[in-house]
This record gives sequence, C-alpha cells and structure tokens, in this order.
Amino acid sequence: MIVLRTLIFVVLLLAAAAAAGFWISGGTAAWVLVVGLGALATYHAVFLGRLHHWAALPRQRELPIAFGSWGQVYDRIGRYMRQEAIERTETSAELERLHAAVDLLPDGLVVLDRFDHVQWSNRAAQALHGIFGTRRPIDHFIRNPEFVDYLRQGDFTHPITLAPSGAPHRMVALKVVPTADAYRLLVSRDVTESNRVEQIRRDFVANISHEIRTPLTVVAGFIETLIDADLPAEDRRRYLETVLRQTGTMQQLVSDLLTLASLEHSSDLAELTPIDITPMLQTLAADLRVVSAGRHTIDVVIATPATVLGAPSELDSAIRNLLSNAVRYTPDGGKITLHFSLRDGEGVIAVRDSGIGIAREHLPRLTERFYRVDRGRSRDTGGTGLGLAIVKHVAQRHQARLDIESRPGLGSTFSITLPHARVRASGSAESTARLAEHQQV
Repeated sequence: MIVLRTLIFVVLLLAAAAAAGFWISGGTAAWVLVVGLGALATYHAVFLGRLHHWAALPRQRELPIAFGSWGQVYDRIGRYMRQEAIERTETSAELERLHAAVDLLPDGLVVLDRFDHVQWSNRAAQALHGIFGTRRPIDHFIRNPEFVDYLRQGDFTHPITLAPSGAPHRMVALKVVPTADAYRLLVSRDVTESNRVEQIRRDFVANISHEIRTPLTVVAGFIETLIDADLPAEDRRRYLETVLRQTGTMQQLVSDLLTLASLEHSSDLAELTPIDITPMLQTLAADLRVVSAGRHTIDVVIATPATVLGAPSELDSAIRNLLSNAVRYTPDGGKITLHFSLRDGEGVIAVRDSGIGIAREHLPRLTERFYRVDRGRSRDTGGTGLGLAIVKHVAQRHQARLDIESRPGLGSTFSITLPHARVRASGSAESTARLAEHQQV
C-alpha cells in the first residue's frame, strides 16, 4: 500500500510539473518537482527514522504516532505486537503450568546442556541435590566420583545408585536420558525406602531360613541316630523328647508367622468386645505359673478394676508373649509382676520382671522381627524372635503404645498403654454403656 501511494503521489507530482511547465514556465515546473519530491522524501525519512529508533528501544515500548501510508504500517506492526504479546502470555502460562506439574513429581529432573551445565531443575532435584540457579556444572552439586565417571563414560543403559553428599543416610538412583538435541535429562529417584524394604525382605528370608534350618538339623541328626544305632530305651526316649521339642519350636515359629501376617494385613480389629481386665490377667498369670513350674514368683496387681474395649484374642496374644519373655529371661527365683492401672484416664498393662535386663542400645530394635540381643541365649531359651513384633502390631491396632524400660541386671518393664476411649473404670453403668456404643460404632 505504501508503495502504491508513493507511486500515485509521484505520478500526480509529474503531472502537476508538466502542467506548470506548459502553462507557466519550465522553471516553475522544476520548482514543483523539487518541492514535491523533497516533501515526499522528508515524509518517508521522518517516519522511517521513527521506526528505526523505536526498533532499537527495549521490548516494552509504545509505537510512535504516524499518519498516511506509514500510519497503516505502524498499525500493522501494532497488531502483530499485540498478537505476539497474547501468544507469549499464553505460552508463558502454559510453561508455568507445566513447570508446576513437573515440580509435583517425586522424581528429580535436571536438564543438562552438552557441557553438563544445569539448564533447569524441578523442586525434587533441588531438594535431593541442593541445586540452585542455572549455568553451573552438575558436578558442583553432585560431588561424587562415581557419578562423574558415569557422565564421562556415556553409557547410560543402567542407572547408578549413590548417597547424596548432604544426606548420607539416603540413597538416590540416577539415570541420564539422552535427547534428540544436545541436551540431556538427568532423572533422580529417592530409593531409600525401597532399598530398606528390600533389605528387610532379604533379612527376613535369611532369618527364617536360619531359624528353621537349626531345629531341622537337630531333628534330622537325632532321627539318623535312632535309625542307625541300637540305643537303650532311656537314650531313645531322651532323643525323641529332643525331636519333639525342636518340632514344637518350628510349630511355634509357623504359628507366630501366621499371627504376625494376619495382624499386618488386616486393617480392622476383630471381635471388639468389652473385656473385664481382672479375670483376663488372672487367667494369664495362672497359665504362666504352669509354664514356670514354681521357678518364679508371679503376682497380679490390679490397681483399679476396669473394662477394656478390644479384641480379646489379640490382647491375650500380646500379653502372653510379654509374660513368656519374662519367664524366658528371668533366672530361677526371680519375680514377675503383671500390673494394671489407670494413669490419666489411660489403661496401662505392665509386665515387670527381675531378669537379666537389656542394654539401652538394643531397645529401639527390640520389636523388629527376629532381632535378638543375644542370639545364642535366645535360641537356647526357645524364643522365635517374633513375640515383640506381634505385641507392637497388637498395640498399634488398639491405638495403644508399647513402652520398654530396662537396665542390664535390673530387669525390664514392658507396658501397653491403651487410650482413654478404650478404657473405663469398672463398677458403673455409664462405663458399660459407653463401651457398648464404641462397639456399635
């Protein structure tokens, strides 16, 4: 349009100059041409200069005012700029939404250029490796020789696992994903928990194999002796009693494993009923006296009679395991007390013994499956290593807590503290009614 208008102006100017030359004089025609072409050149020079000056300004600038053909040009540039601004805003909003979504990913993502400099990272990567800013080499944040070799070798078929320098207790799997251009994507995944679970699985398999292999070896050895040797009746009986004892150990181990599996995989309590705690504890103490066979003094102390809402079979199993441990680790002549009291509205079932006690460093791990303070002594006393794990799960399912106090040579106290909502002092109709309401809920 600007070219067409310029051509029309030039044609009209030439026509005016020709008319002036025909009607007036040649000098007049020349002046008409000079003035017209000068005006045209000035017009274009002014607005072209404004456009050139505007183009040199920062991005956030207003277009200058123009008229005529240049006004249309400026209008078109303005429309283009407004459309570009809209598209840029939409693109920025889309990128922000994408970045926000990527920041929510649990895996760390880092974009690296061909020099392994950080171009971008999400929050997970920043938290894992302490990354901040851009244009810095990635090995400034992941200072590990194994990772540096991994980058240099260029074989990214398999990830590598290492501990971040700022968090040595954690494990992170790193994998580089090449892209079509010069950039590469570094993916970081915190595998601390999965490694811990895998280690627990391996330890469990190793422990259960060891626990079963030991009595099986004893049973197999005695059976071979009974088959091959002509033994007196007294020796034969003693060997068979040993075999029976070892098979009983394996049966108890299987039973404890099934109980523990049931507790771990069942989310709801079974048989929720109000339990009168006094006869329950007295019955358990009577059974323990049979097991002890007079070797220990066993007392029951009920500070405040109460009714407890829970699963009778599970609470029975938990308390029985605590009592069995007390007998197992208390020397002959020792004392075991089964105690119940109300403390700040909570019900506390405590098993106290005067046994060998436990060193402080072992207390946090006592409820782990198959954890033993003294493996040889524990095996001699017949424990499976699962009793306290069962107690812990029963306590958790009753919203209770398990507390352990012990000192070497001074005995131990294992306490199950039931919450206020599950305990009512006996002797009132209100307590029975409230427990019944909890049972219905």
